[in-house]
Amino acid sequence: MDDTTKKAVTQRLASAAGHLKGIERMVQENNYCIDVIQQIQAVQAALNKVSTLMLNSHLHTCVTTAIQGEDAGERERVLQEITNVFEVSSKL
Repeated sequence: MDDTTKKAVTQRLASAAGHLKGIERMVQENNYCIDVIQQIQAVQAALNKVSTLMLNSHLHTCVTTAIQGEDAGERERVLQEITNVFEVSSKL
């Protein structure tokens, strides 16, 4: 992962962590349910963006290296890894 991506991911994770603390506080304070749900959705969107950044980095580094390499087994392993990630996420 390059430094720019690492910085963006780190910042988004810190922001999501802060939002989670805010959501905990909202629940403790019995805030309006829809307000809490909207904050949860904001955290989910932030984490989805982190996932997209990570996937993009992975495709441009590890996957590209495996595809350009000579090891057919490694190519298949990396491609299967990506498929597995999407299979798992579709079951959530």
